[in-house]
Amino acid sequence: MTDSRTAPYASLILRLALGILFLAHFGLKFFVFTPAGTAQFFASLGLPGGLAYVTMAVELLGALALILGIYARVVAVILIPVLLGAIFTVHGPAGFFFTNPNGGWEFPAFWIVGLVALALTGDGKYALKPTPVKG
Repeated sequence: MTDSRTAPYASLILRLALGILFLAHFGLKFFVFTPAGTAQFFASLGLPGGLAYVTMAVELLGALALILGIYARVVAVILIPVLLGAIFTVHGPAGFFFTNPNGGWEFPAFWIVGLVALALTGDGKYALKPTPVKG
């Protein structure tokens, strides 16, 4: 049974946590690896280097949308392919555990579960632009 008094706050906490994680993920690519370095890494995986810039933009805009609560349910679903891409190109071949060299797929998969949970539970309290829901 869901506690309707606290569920919006749980979704808020989840939304903020997921948004901060994506912001950190973007920051790593932008400030540490640099956009050009990230593009080179993508190319080394056999992906188009330009996809790195698209990925970074989606991470940044998605993070801000989650943190602010702008269509958070839709944004959560949109962000799932970013993590699936990370699993299939980098983390999947490294095995399950994230402590493995190159990090396994355990953490990105759990991150996807969080995004799915947010998409199903709702935008949460204090969302600036809640996702319209057709009943």
